[in-house]
Amino acid sequence: MAIDNTQFDAIMRKYDRTQLQHKHELNKRFEEVYAKIPEYKSLDEAVSTVSLSYGKQLIEGNNSALCDLKACLLDLSKQKEQLLVSNGFPKDYLQMQYTCPMCKDTGYIGGEKCICLKNQILSLLYEQSNIASLLKTDNFDALSEEYYQGEDLQRFREAVALCHRFVNDFKQTKDNLFLYGNVGVGKSFLSCCVAKELLDKGYSVLYFSSSHLFEVLKENDFSKESKENLYTSKEDIYNCDLVVIDDLGTELTNSYISTRLFSLINERILRNKSTIISTNLSLKDLRELYSDRIFSRISTKYKLCKLSGPDIRIYKKQLP
Repeated sequence: MAIDNTQFDAIMRKYDRTQLQHKHELNKRFEEVYAKIPEYKSLDEAVSTVSLSYGKQLIEGNNSALCDLKACLLDLSKQKEQLLVSNGFPKDYLQMQYTCPMCKDTGYIGGEKCICLKNQILSLLYEQSNIASLLKTDNFDALSEEYYQGEDLQRFREAVALCHRFVNDFKQTKDNLFLYGNVGVGKSFLSCCVAKELLDKGYSVLYFSSSHLFEVLKENDFSKESKENLYTSKEDIYNCDLVVIDDLGTELTNSYISTRLFSLINERILRNKSTIISTNLSLKDLRELYSDRIFSRISTKYKLCKLSGPDIRIYKKQLP
């Protein structure tokens, strides 16, 4: 799972606190039962006395002591259970209660992560992705071809197939995608589809609108805040498994933006990290708006995918 050690340690500390809380609750239940049923406490004390007595007999060579001990403990257990039930308590009232009975609130089952731990990690990945709410509607399950016809439909199908390959081969290939085309043809939607699939597989994903990305980078470069206090650090952006940059070209472009964009693209390529960029710009516009070296990196290191068709968002608004 793609979270850092500090984040993982924080999750495991929650497990420690949960275990302590349940132990505290169990102790309170014992106090309650002992106060209401003094005989129950006597039986608990008898368990210790009997165990010690038969233990000595085993040491002294009494081979039947173990069987006798088991029979005695079973009888005491039945008496305790009857006392609880007859006094209005559930028979398991003094058993440890767990938030997750499968792993007993440890996070692990036989050395493997329990589903509860996996879900906590996944929840953290969604939280830091910036698109948790979007992914409820923008995912492959919601995909539809009804808005496309002819060449537009063929391009859309090829783009969907490319996105599925991107997800399926992600661990081995670490590709980059450049989705371009006119407004409202599904570029952002497909970016979110890929992001959700990878988040569900346990990869770290960060999603930014283009303007927000450069605000974050600017804050990292010029803010007087310590890097630890920034919500998203430059290293987070460079190191996460997938960065999605949506609507490139909508930001106010200048020399600083071009420099930061090249640094981000180039650094993630060097670190073998994947990036998806969506834009309404044509390839010609991209080259004119940004530097030749940005165009060179994108045209040689990214898989280019053009989409076309009507503006789906406007089309949906016109439906009755």
